[in-house]
Amino acid sequence: MIILGIILLVVGFVTGISILWTIGIVLAVIGAVLWILGSLGHAVAGRRHYW
Repeated sequence: MIILGIILLVVGFVTGISILWTIGIVLAVIGAVLWILGSLGHAVAGRRHYW
């Protein structure tokens, strides 16, 4: 999810499409939060680890 967010950020920046930029930011932030929660040992969406 983080990688997809970064790809959308780059594509949105290069093409100038602001919706891709916004979606990329949202996906990167959500992916980072899930990654942090999973690494701290919290169950995320019924899974012990998220990667």
